[in-house]
Amino acid sequence: MEALVLLIPLALLFAGGFVWAYIRAVRSGQFDDLETPPIRALFDDEGEKRERS
Repeated sequence: MEALVLLIPLALLFAGGFVWAYIRAVRSGQFDDLETPPIRALFDDEGEKRERS
């Protein structure tokens, strides 16, 4: 029972930290464009090809 006195506030502290990090990421625009980065990874940049040749 004494362990719950320590674990419940600790769990609430961790949960609050994750909620804070999520809200900060949303406000900074981390999740604005979810489609372009995976598509962009499939295509080579034209500038890099010319520099290597």
